[in-house]
Amino acid sequence: MKNPNDGFLKGRLRSIKYALKGMWLLLITEDSIKTQFCFGIISLAVGIYFDISATEWMFQLIVIALVLVAEACNTAVEKMADFVHPEYHEKIGFIKDIAAGAPSFAAIFAIIVAGIIYVPKILELF
Repeated sequence: MKNPNDGFLKGRLRSIKYALKGMWLLLITEDSIKTQFCFGIISLAVGIYFDISATEWMFQLIVIALVLVAEACNTAVEKMADFVHPEYHEKIGFIKDIAAGAPSFAAIFAIIVAGIIYVPKILELF
């Protein structure tokens, strides 16, 4: 909640604190985020190994971020839906299924980007 006594800078620092807390909570409590974060770390290691270009790094980092953001949004929607309606409900299930589609789209495009970056590099090894 916003404190009316906070100045602009103090308010921004407070917002950063909450954002970092949210990132930490996601990383320690949500298996899907843990999994995607590990894939991101592996992707970074593979990028270092293959010495990818700055442009390739840019695209790789964008899709890693996209997947993590989509997973975080999906988790938020699921938690809110479970809070509002803890029992099974067809409409809540529909909403949660749609929310689960977001990280799926992101992951598919991340795989496509990884293929564009790494398939030629892997083929060069042979």
